[in-house]
Amino acid sequence: MEAKSLSATGADSLNTKIFSLIKDLTLVFGFAILTGLSAQIKVEIGPVPLTMQTLVVLLSGILLGSKKGAVSQITYLFMGLFGFPWFARGGGLGYLFSPTFGYILGFVFASYLVGFFFERGWDKNIKKAIFALLIGEAAIYLFGVSWLLKFVGLDKSLTLGFYPFILGDFLKLLLIIPLLLFRQRNTYI
Repeated sequence: MEAKSLSATGADSLNTKIFSLIKDLTLVFGFAILTGLSAQIKVEIGPVPLTMQTLVVLLSGILLGSKKGAVSQITYLFMGLFGFPWFARGGGLGYLFSPTFGYILGFVFASYLVGFFFERGWDKNIKKAIFALLIGEAAIYLFGVSWLLKFVGLDKSLTLGFYPFILGDFLKLLLIIPLLLFRQRNTYI
């Protein structure tokens, strides 16, 4: 009787682990796909288009946590480099030499950082949560503007790669705030 009980418990544990792995993979690939789709919602304004990607990147950190959020963005990055045309201006290895590639690298770090701070309870306080999102945005711009610098020089890197996006990113943060307030009231998310 005890042997059957142990083997059933082992099978349940294995099923739980398999289900958890499938769920995690679905979420990671889902956010990679959402990031790619959000790149297609764009306004061409210069060497760096205005897209909805940063919204999805920040949400990946909030909803998936640091590790899975970062893995979702790494998945997005590698699938784009392998030819999926879901970067804002296409895909393929040639994107390594694109003025916008630094922003994509920044997505990985932004998602990780937002998830990291939220895992440490910053989502429980709206001011800290917004600050965590701003840190994520800063990571995107640190990588993005630094990379863009190689293409347009120091003078134009902020003018073309940072200033035009401040208002749009502020509006995206405003879209996230209701989710943060909902999370504070409902800890099961």
